[in-house]
Amino acid sequence: MRIAYFDCFAGISGDMTLGALIAAGADIDSLRERLSSLSLGGYEIEAKQVRKKGIAATDVNVVLTDEQHERRLGDIVEIIGSSSLPDGVKDRSVRVFEKLAEAEGRVHGCPANRVHFHEVGAVDAIVDIVGTAICLDLLKVDRVEASPLPMPHGFVEAAHGRFPLPAPATAELLKGVPIRGVDVEGELVTPTGAAILSALASRFGPMPDFRLEAVGYGAGKSEYDFPNALRALIGESEDGLEIGFDPLIVLETNVDDMNPQFFDSAMERLFAMGARDVYLTPIQMKKNRPATLLNVLCDRDNMGSMLSIIFAETSTLGVRIQEVRRACMEREWRTVETRYGPIRIKIGSVGGEIRNSSPEYEDCRAAAAQYGVPTKVVYEEAVGVFRRSEE
Repeated sequence: MRIAYFDCFAGISGDMTLGALIAAGADIDSLRERLSSLSLGGYEIEAKQVRKKGIAATDVNVVLTDEQHERRLGDIVEIIGSSSLPDGVKDRSVRVFEKLAEAEGRVHGCPANRVHFHEVGAVDAIVDIVGTAICLDLLKVDRVEASPLPMPHGFVEAAHGRFPLPAPATAELLKGVPIRGVDVEGELVTPTGAAILSALASRFGPMPDFRLEAVGYGAGKSEYDFPNALRALIGESEDGLEIGFDPLIVLETNVDDMNPQFFDSAMERLFAMGARDVYLTPIQMKKNRPATLLNVLCDRDNMGSMLSIIFAETSTLGVRIQEVRRACMEREWRTVETRYGPIRIKIGSVGGEIRNSSPEYEDCRAAAAQYGVPTKVVYEEAVGVFRRSEE
């Protein structure tokens, strides 16, 4: 299995992603040829080598030659769908734009299909996103992974005004993604970059175990005290398994002297802080005393926060810590349109083959309450719509 790992030490944007993949070996002439099948015009792609603190990086610019206009999700999906691009490229591209539409919809309080894209609807952003999908295909990448993302401070100018970083859409897109605060003023992660990773990356964490074959740097437009570049590492997994392995931490403790009602608030805080999983197991301790085993699965970077919550919310005096590896399928979200509105579907796949899929419970519950029907009716409707779309 061929893996593309994005080392986001200086963040990520659409043009940085495109530049990194071109530097890693994606042929720019083939990229231009494939992009020409889109019903778009009025632009040219320029790529040149620059230096970022002494590191050679590829700087990509989409030069607009005609005036552009706003687009909705349906407009962009139609442009992609009517092209002659391979189905895999179309799928990756549409998934990124669907992520953006969902995030913008949550920010502005409207359905995803009614969102007017501003900066992201412009030709340069379409080229960045579709171009990234094309480059991944040219490099024969099966799986995308990434490092945790740096979160700076400051403000950004957007179509609706001046906003604190991260930009509202970026913050929505990064829900569930590991981030780390950095003392840098300026936008390191753009909405386009966040959408690409949130839609395509199946894992965030340390570099995977693979045979490294190519490295490329995509240049950012700003200058900092560090190289403003995105590093793409391309390689082949040597274990032959078409699944990823997440390095995680397991925290566990036995609790036998606490009101069990307090576990509810502990679990709520742990999940809110980013725990991958929290579960309780009834056990018997010394003198046959009934007790509860609390288990928390989390990322290494989040372990300190998890421990603080456990010590604050429970009566334990100590926590056992274990490093583990979790084998996981590639995961993605798709949205299906049902008679009860849009419902997200969580999909697990191995080597591009879907193995598991299930509707998002919270979406089903909200739709059921809105339409006055049982939750299971909405759930079954979503399952049926998804299955028919796959067939």
